[in-house]
Amino acid sequence: MKKSILVLFILASLSGFSQDSEYKVSSYFTEGTKAPNTHYIGEAWLNGIIHDDAELGYNITKATFKANSTLDWHKHGSAQVLIIVNGEAYYQERGKEPVILKTGEVIKCEKDIEHWHSSTKDSDVTYLALYGGGQPTTWTEVLTQEYYDEIAKKLKSN
Repeated sequence: MKKSILVLFILASLSGFSQDSEYKVSSYFTEGTKAPNTHYIGEAWLNGIIHDDAELGYNITKATFKANSTLDWHKHGSAQVLIIVNGEAYYQERGKEPVILKTGEVIKCEKDIEHWHSSTKDSDVTYLALYGGGQPTTWTEVLTQEYYDEIAKKLKSN
């Protein structure tokens, strides 16, 4: 997995040297756009590295969440893979215990499984989200600050 991330970094770095305007080049290193506070608490930036490419059929989004930021409960019309590039994240699927994900870890959430993920209380997190194109995210329930704080306290004591 470390080799895959290294290859991604190298490819992104090399893309900066491309001079031919015939190519569509994006950069992993771009911070992205500050997301509106619609379905999360805190601060987040999104960089759609590959988005809505019908030929590929999947998206890659780089997301960066400041510490103490979280997404609401949601699900996707396809499986989603999260690759934690830097920092720590909380992750939980409905009906299961929450976990802490750390730099270099990868988790797959199956299609239509309700879940949430976030930065931890004390750590920013940057992750790559890989997921199918076409169907938008379905937001199912607000994740309250109280619930998030409860999970943070529980995981910190473990």
